[in-house]
Amino acid sequence: MPSESTSHSRSGSRHWGEQLASAVRTLDDLLARLGLDTTDFGANGANLLPDPEFPLFVPESFLERMEPQNPEDPLLRQVLPFQKEKDQAPGFVIDPLGENAARTVPGLLHKYAGRVLMIAARSCAINCRYCFRRNYPYQQEPSRLADWEPALDYIRGDESIQEVILSGGDPLMLTDRRLRELHDLLSDIPHLQRLRIHSRMPIVLPARVNDELLELLTGSRFSVVVVVHANHPHEIERDCSKALQKLKQAGMIVLNQAVLLRDINDSADVLAELCERLIQLGVLPYYLHQLDRVTGVAHFEVSVDKGRALIEELRRRLPGYAVPRYVQEQAGEPNKTIIEFINDTD
Repeated sequence: MPSESTSHSRSGSRHWGEQLASAVRTLDDLLARLGLDTTDFGANGANLLPDPEFPLFVPESFLERMEPQNPEDPLLRQVLPFQKEKDQAPGFVIDPLGENAARTVPGLLHKYAGRVLMIAARSCAINCRYCFRRNYPYQQEPSRLADWEPALDYIRGDESIQEVILSGGDPLMLTDRRLRELHDLLSDIPHLQRLRIHSRMPIVLPARVNDELLELLTGSRFSVVVVVHANHPHEIERDCSKALQKLKQAGMIVLNQAVLLRDINDSADVLAELCERLIQLGVLPYYLHQLDRVTGVAHFEVSVDKGRALIEELRRRLPGYAVPRYVQEQAGEPNKTIIEFINDTD
């Protein structure tokens, strides 16, 4: 891993917007920055191929946590585009979670009782190659504040909704001003009690956890829950650790959800270290997701049987509160399915 002395050579303490603007966008730049070329990937090197419909996008902070000259680096593997993303695999579809059916009005998904999910932003600070929303029709979702009125009306009209989940894309891609405006509109709906923010930005672009964001969250009338997304212990280092500490010190409930990924974290050693690093920072390992079967990601899939075995090993090694629930989201179901103890139906 890069040394502490060089880890901030480019990202440093610059504003998160500046860091976002300087993110790596080409395969050649990514490989050059890591001292790699296509020959380092052996036979797979010829299959490295960026997808213009889902382009490579990597913030410098995340890049700086990758190990130079290591083509197997687990962080690199999460963002590296391969031709195999174009392969058709049985059971892998465009909308594996049935989100089109759950879309009630523009920008709003109502899957589960008592809570709704807002597609608050159309983009992310990183393009993870296993993303289950890689084919989501973001162009159909609201972009201006006024466009959110139908979604707000829907929430106002259903008093059973107590929680709003801001997702995307990544909701922390919104500027502090726009995020506050959306927050304030939601805050005016009296039956809402909780605000949940699902974001990978505290992990991949930690500078986003700035004073303005913390001021908004700590001053909210809502009970605020922040759900971050880290898959590997090497992500929980340096500026990322500091960002998570800031959220905890500000009084946030902070949870982590990970995705089980082949050759990235399908190891009890890796998952145990991830959980231990999170717990040390006061972040609760919340979910370990079985991969959502979206078209183009079959090469990341780990069998359910192996996933169950990994969870059993984590139980042997870790206290119960440090072991995530192993879950799978299934289209049309009223909640996520805990798959640790059910028969494999694959």
